[in-house]
Amino acid sequence: LTEPPGSLLTAEAMRAAGLLLAWVLLHPAGTQQCHLAGPGGVLRFTDRHAEIRVPALHRVPSSLDPLYSLVRRCLDLIQQNPLPTELLRAALNDPGSVQTLQVVQYELGYVICAAVALLFTVAVPVAGMCFCYCRSRRRCGGRLRAHRRSLGCRRHCLLACLSLTSLIILTSVVCAFVTSQRVKGQMEPGLGAVPATLHTLRQHIANVPQGVQMVVDQFEVPRQQIISDLGGLSRSVGLSIHAQLKAMTYAALADLQDRAGDLQTSLHHLQILDKTVRALAAARAELEPALREQRRRVVALLDDPRCTSCASVLGRAQSLELGADYGKVPSVEKVLKALAGLPRSDFAEMIRQGNGTFNSIPELAVERMAQVIQDLRNELARMTEKVQSIADGFPLPDYTWPVSEALVKVEDRSQPYLREVERFERYRWIAGTALCSIILLILACNVTGMALGAYGLSKREDPSDYECRGEAGAKFLLVGVGLAFLFSWLLILLVFATFLVGGNIQTLVCRNWVNQEIYKFIDTPGNLPPSMNLTRQLNLRRDSNLSAAYRDCKSGAGLWEVLQLDRSYDLDEHLKTPKYTADFQKLLSDFTARLGDVRLLRSEGRQDLETFARSGMDEVDYGRFQKEMKNPVVQTSLPGLARSLEGLQKMQRNGTVAGRLAAEARALWQMQNSTVQSQEALVAKLGESVQFLSRLAPHLQERVKTTLATTASVEARLPVQAQQILRQEIGCFTRKELRYFAQYLNWVGQTLREDVASCQPLATALDNGRVILCDRIADPWNAFWFSLGCCTFFLIPNIIFAIRLTKHFRPIRNRLISTGSEETCPFHIPRVTALKL
Repeated sequence: LTEPPGSLLTAEAMRAAGLLLAWVLLHPAGTQQCHLAGPGGVLRFTDRHAEIRVPALHRVPSSLDPLYSLVRRCLDLIQQNPLPTELLRAALNDPGSVQTLQVVQYELGYVICAAVALLFTVAVPVAGMCFCYCRSRRRCGGRLRAHRRSLGCRRHCLLACLSLTSLIILTSVVCAFVTSQRVKGQMEPGLGAVPATLHTLRQHIANVPQGVQMVVDQFEVPRQQIISDLGGLSRSVGLSIHAQLKAMTYAALADLQDRAGDLQTSLHHLQILDKTVRALAAARAELEPALREQRRRVVALLDDPRCTSCASVLGRAQSLELGADYGKVPSVEKVLKALAGLPRSDFAEMIRQGNGTFNSIPELAVERMAQVIQDLRNELARMTEKVQSIADGFPLPDYTWPVSEALVKVEDRSQPYLREVERFERYRWIAGTALCSIILLILACNVTGMALGAYGLSKREDPSDYECRGEAGAKFLLVGVGLAFLFSWLLILLVFATFLVGGNIQTLVCRNWVNQEIYKFIDTPGNLPPSMNLTRQLNLRRDSNLSAAYRDCKSGAGLWEVLQLDRSYDLDEHLKTPKYTADFQKLLSDFTARLGDVRLLRSEGRQDLETFARSGMDEVDYGRFQKEMKNPVVQTSLPGLARSLEGLQKMQRNGTVAGRLAAEARALWQMQNSTVQSQEALVAKLGESVQFLSRLAPHLQERVKTTLATTASVEARLPVQAQQILRQEIGCFTRKELRYFAQYLNWVGQTLREDVASCQPLATALDNGRVILCDRIADPWNAFWFSLGCCTFFLIPNIIFAIRLTKHFRPIRNRLISTGSEETCPFHIPRVTALKL
């Protein structure tokens, strides 16, 4: 016998389900990922030390940067000598041994510039006095003696040259004004930044112990985070166990429920099968004599000679016999006897209890882990005391005191110098503003003179005619010339004074500060007197120097590194994580609990399933049932024969025969409706049960054995895998919390090195001093004297061009007139006219 297609599909599904369940059972729980909220998050610690940091200053790009660069190149040409180490060493250690010749040799460029300034100071006023004398003798700035054709070209050339020099002077004086204001604007905050920076540095060093304590107090951040995680640990562990084992457990419970359903349904169908077979056998025995009598009557009627055309139906009537005989099918009484009284256990209640026990694992985990959670909280309190030892043992006062004392001395000694610098700057700004205003007045005279003179020339018809506007223009030019002669020596003195100060600051200080030559000079033994030994005063390492300390501080090194704190206090040793977390880890690693004791199948339920498998239901030949159900209840179709008789009735001429045919047809219809149809319904009902039992029977033994083995295996593995998952989740939790500890301790080390106990503010203060002195003060200071010097030196061509141009704005002398006065009117020859007679 062959199995129906449905049974093959069921077998394949069962095989796939068995493989899936085997994989779930054999797959180790330890390979699962951590389910406790993944890796630890990033902790946010409060930075409370921003108020004692020194903000770094940087050079701000400016539109005057090309001018600053030009001035620095000029100073590099003037002072090409390197840092005078020998001269400075002598000046610092024995000031009396310094020779003037050494200073002159180093400052040779400035000496030459001083000579030029002295020559200018003497020559220009002398030239001015000579010009005044000549003017008193009416020899300079007078009038042209004769008109020439090239006179207009010369006049235009002089106008262009004077305009060009005036434009250059105007540009220079604007730059002088701007740079002077910039020096004034930067000087006050720059001078104020010196004591403020020193005070900030002292505050930074004085606040180191308080800062260390504030850093230690930040342990509250990881402690609160760990306490929060502990609050959800037990339930998270229970939920993780439930989530990872529910597929295996639910699969076993579903399989068990299917077997219990198979038992109930199989017993139901076996009972139906037995009852239906008995009913069909009884109905056949009842139908057989009635069918035999009906066949005899129909055959006799059809064989009657009076029956017209009845021979065609006679053969079908003669074959009117019973079909299926269900007395020949196998009996299932033995199977029913074996299954009598089953099921003895309530599988639904058993499955409900097993499911409830498994689903209560999260609550059970909360109960079992309550004590260890409390122990961990107590351990966190003890851990706080351990962390406090970092602040208690941190050695600071003995090392920071010398630095604080040195800063106090520098702050006290710098105050008088800062006040003098401020006073000098105020005088410089007043003098510079006044002289720049005078230069603007000179330019105003030039512009007014050229405008009036040019306008007067345009209105003059004869070059020898007197024109008041041209004369006024010439006088304005001479006023400008007089102002230039009068104040040029003051201009050159201010230029040289600011040049000498700003130039030396740039070439002696700033240039050597940028290229680190100053630090090298300080680091060289013997250059500084013993009272200025910074290495000893700042308590630096013996093998260290100021350059190295500056580089270390600039790179973010800590005070203990620069001030030798690492020799007395090993910070890394005090910040090792196991020193604080060993007991915390031990509490977690020693914890154990049984959380997977779940009973899925009790003994009476197991016995029911074993009895079901041994009942012999799979030994019944269901093919015999199927073969017998293929036979009809009656071999000849009663409806078909009845319709044939009704057709013959219409063909008969004999009324008696026709009446008998109609009666027999009605009898056949009554037999079909009353007896045969009820048997056919029983056969259909029998077919459903046979189909179910025939599909289940071949796999009954295998399914029951698989279910029993799976249930036993799941019950055995649940505690083991629950313990594995418990260890895995506790391990995940431990690693996560240790990351919090590591984050905190790493932050403590970084903060103590780079923030609280960092010397980077010292390096930043030095860099800020260079930015303030060189970039924000010295650059505009030098640009100021450079611009003012351009104005001063361009006054010389301005004077020359103005004096030459005044002659062109006055009337031209006539060579034919010889008088002692320049204002004599020209002589006109009388014009002769012809008389008309």
